[in-house]
Amino acid sequence: MTFTQSSFLPIAIGFFGLGTNYFVWGGQALFNHPKNSPELNKAMGVWGIWMGGFMQFITGVYLMVGLSWFPVYTSKAPLYMAAVAFTAYGVHWFAIGWRRYIGAPDGAEGWMAIAYALISLLGTLIFIGAGDVPVGILFIILLLIYLSEIPTRLVGWAPGARLVGFWQFLGAIWLMYLTYGVVFNTALGGHWWI
Repeated sequence: MTFTQSSFLPIAIGFFGLGTNYFVWGGQALFNHPKNSPELNKAMGVWGIWMGGFMQFITGVYLMVGLSWFPVYTSKAPLYMAAVAFTAYGVHWFAIGWRRYIGAPDGAEGWMAIAYALISLLGTLIFIGAGDVPVGILFIILLLIYLSEIPTRLVGWAPGARLVGFWQFLGAIWLMYLTYGVVFNTALGGHWWI
């Protein structure tokens, strides 16, 4: 059975979800507004689960199914990395969103950040190597987030929370650029640098 190739990649969904989540989480950490409280943690957890988690997870699963069960995408090498990353980061946001929602401590996220720094490095190598510099830049920002998370969560490095928030906020801006680029290029045949 042969499937029609599709140019409609779902990656803008994942970019937008993570970008929105990074505005919420990064903005709160960077600007300390609104102030931390148990009620705020629940609200932040909801954003993490749905925007950071679900929108990336569904993108990753959609890509993986489109690459494997119903091969409808032609550019397989970088898309495989995208499918792995969106799925892994989506589940990661389910976990940390839920952790924040229930008010559990965040120390174990330092160990998690080691694995996510490694997958961020892998994404950087894959996308820069494939010539997709804009997405490579995203993975560099992700790498900086997780490298900042390690000492922040494991040893309580005080300035680390704001630094993580800074990288997330910067990442949110870049993710919105990528979202616009993908949608304009797909919908209007544009030529954004993506």
